[in-house]
Amino acid sequence: MPNYRRLYYPGGMYFFTVNLLDRRQTLLIDHIDKLREAIEESRANLTYHIPAMVVLPDHLHFIMALPQGDQNFSNRVRLFKSGFSRRLPSSESISDSRTGKGERGIWQRRFWEHLIRDEEDLENHINYIHFNPVKHGYATKPTDWPYSSIHRFIKHGWRPLDWGDQGYETDLNLD
Repeated sequence: MPNYRRLYYPGGMYFFTVNLLDRRQTLLIDHIDKLREAIEESRANLTYHIPAMVVLPDHLHFIMALPQGDQNFSNRVRLFKSGFSRRLPSSESISDSRTGKGERGIWQRRFWEHLIRDEEDLENHINYIHFNPVKHGYATKPTDWPYSSIHRFIKHGWRPLDWGDQGYETDLNLD
């Protein structure tokens, strides 16, 4: 039987999906400034770059580029999740299991990651990120959603102003 262990690539680039525990909540956009602070704090402690990101009410997608020689994306995700949780008042119900582990009831324990394999894979995932608010019905076009790196991509000329307005074709189904 093959050994199905997580593969880590020092200096790799990964696509992530991170979800709230209660997907009916809107904590991520309700407290977007706290999320931004937590991400910046984690980046100050463990260097990494975020080429693309979108924040939706109950989940977020982003690409993380690790520094050369570093493969520990798990600690980086843990840092910003815990940093965000610490910034929120404790009002959620917490299971005994989570209480015993000192966890809050805000995030799903696990996250989904995908190693970016090449330039085409990177482009597909960036496009997926930027079209995600439209896919979920939060916006009619990608530029209508304020919590997306699409605005940075347009500002720098990496995408046209009308990118995705007529839809977007992909075989990625990540939500």
